[in-house]
Amino acid sequence: MLSQPKIAALIVAAGRGTRAGGSTPKQWQPLCGKRVIDHTIAAFQDHPSVDRLIVVLNEADMAHAQELTDKGCIIATGGVDRAASVRNGLAALGDADQVLIHDAARPCVSAEVIDHVIAALQSGPAAAPGIAVTDALWVVENGTVAGIQDRTALYAAQTPQGFDVAAIRAAHARYDGVAADDVEVARAAGMAVAITPGSIDNLKITLPGDLTRAQRILEQTMDIRTGNGFDVHAFGPGDHVTLCGVAIPHSHGLVGHSDADVGMHTVTDAIYGALAMGDIGQHFPPSDPQWKGAQSHIFLSHAVGLARAQGFELTHVDCTLICEYPKVGPHAAEMRKVMASILAIDLARVSVKATTSERLGFTGRGEGIACMATATLVKS
Repeated sequence: MLSQPKIAALIVAAGRGTRAGGSTPKQWQPLCGKRVIDHTIAAFQDHPSVDRLIVVLNEADMAHAQELTDKGCIIATGGVDRAASVRNGLAALGDADQVLIHDAARPCVSAEVIDHVIAALQSGPAAAPGIAVTDALWVVENGTVAGIQDRTALYAAQTPQGFDVAAIRAAHARYDGVAADDVEVARAAGMAVAITPGSIDNLKITLPGDLTRAQRILEQTMDIRTGNGFDVHAFGPGDHVTLCGVAIPHSHGLVGHSDADVGMHTVTDAIYGALAMGDIGQHFPPSDPQWKGAQSHIFLSHAVGLARAQGFELTHVDCTLICEYPKVGPHAAEMRKVMASILAIDLARVSVKATTSERLGFTGRGEGIACMATATLVKS
């Protein structure tokens, strides 16, 4: 029985991408709660046939190297042009048999496009996805149409472009000059390159509007969950209340089986709700004595862990405390910091705010504190 080839993905991320606009290269710009490059890397790390992943970084972007290494990527340094960057990446492949060379700026590549390239490599040394050109093509001079270009047999090139590792290494070693892509290098070495089905969604981010297009595409394929939480705790004996992990001096405490942190309880329930996995009482029953007086970060960390175990990333939390007193405003900034740390997300993605009920109802009468929260989870 023949052994399966070892397949590596080589992500070229050393370009500067100035035409896309923004203050950073396009591969580092935000897209659907992550960065462009994060979506690209995930497409290959999630593919069952890909054995390892190499990312080629510009020297100016090496501050990201450790973070990507921690995610399992092998880092190579970019060269003076794309071909040089690819050669550096090829040198880091190790004992891979086949390589899929892909642009970091194509974050919407699908598993199906990757599958077609891998399948074609079973019967040839090179394969790449392409899309037949269907629009009329004009030849333009001085801003006006000067002629028509025959579109017969024309294809728009995409990546990943797949190759036998030994063959593409040899082709790059012999190539002299600037290459638009690795198919050009392969053809210069006499390699036959099979065309596999591409996808109109596999766009390359080049101009500012492409980020908006990529967002629409990813949102169609991403699993986005929103969960709501609501909780209430009554005032009782005590000299402080704990809200979102911050102890606030007060004339009363909050009554509860645990530390009665109504803010953390509500956010925890919102995450469980987004996962459709019940509520805090099901995971930590108040009838169980081991949770008596427990700190609520235990519950919140559990919910976050469940989300990540199922492939979700928490992208935003909004928590609203409802009470007449104590005053939440002076402590809101510290609450956000504590929550962001436990949730392991950026501070800018955590909202903690407060409102009153205009002295109506039990909160208006000062009998307790209510809280409502929304959590958003994303799995691409």
